[in-house]
Amino acid sequence: MGSGHEGAERGHFAGPGLTPDGNGPPVDGGASRAVLERLRAIDWSDEDSAWRHENSRALLMREYLRRAALWAEHCGAGRSWPFLDLAEHIDPAVRIPDGTAAELDEVLRGAGPSSVRATCRSAVRWAVLRAGRPAGPLPVLPDLPDLYEPLLVLYERGGGFFVEEFIDLGGAMVRLGTVESNLAARPFLTLAPAALDSLDAEGEITYYAKIGEDHPRSSPRGIVRRRVDDDGRTYDEAFTRNLRWEPTEYLRRYALGHNDVDHVEITGIEAAAFVESLTERLSGS
Repeated sequence: MGSGHEGAERGHFAGPGLTPDGNGPPVDGGASRAVLERLRAIDWSDEDSAWRHENSRALLMREYLRRAALWAEHCGAGRSWPFLDLAEHIDPAVRIPDGTAAELDEVLRGAGPSSVRATCRSAVRWAVLRAGRPAGPLPVLPDLPDLYEPLLVLYERGGGFFVEEFIDLGGAMVRLGTVESNLAARPFLTLAPAALDSLDAEGEITYYAKIGEDHPRSSPRGIVRRRVDDDGRTYDEAFTRNLRWEPTEYLRRYALGHNDVDHVEITGIEAAAFVESLTERLSGS
């Protein structure tokens, strides 16, 4: 379910069609076309979707910036951060096949500013590198998370972005920060659609985890949230075994002293992780 791609494989990448010693012609194996088709399906002008998914898109951008900082540190590419062409730093000989490159140019017409188009080309080129390469010793890749997957998911949930003083996602603003500040950021490893959807709701949201002796913050018995909309109306909701947010009286009853189950405020990242875990458990995936 979803598209969580946490962690590139450690060691040598021997793509399809390479000889046993790792030499051979560049082999794509359809990898770059798979990324191309994802890009082709994106509506780059879907402002409604950008607004509807502003919470999840902001977290996805923050996760991309964190991963880019990790890769920049590994490659000594701090000056290229945050929009890295990883293939250029790992194996500059890798090129997008001519036919795919021509189609990519057409797909990216109207895809927003140059930084968005550049990241799309970098994602396709990275797919080529991971599938196969020209003759020569294979590169050894570090055990770091896939750089481009958070961006691809972000694009699929409402198009691109603009970079000014902040990164403008067309519904949310994300501070760029520095390589150092992003290295220290909390990981957001949840890229499954259901978990991302659970973060997107109207209003200011505060999440809480129900905790107890056998249910620490990292493994709560459940989560609830309080939403306050633009008109000041408050909605208390729990994420249930029906895999959706439903009204709850828990917070009101707790405030009145009628509930023995304790709770602690948590982040959206922690809430998304709980949603993903519960969804996987109940769906048997």
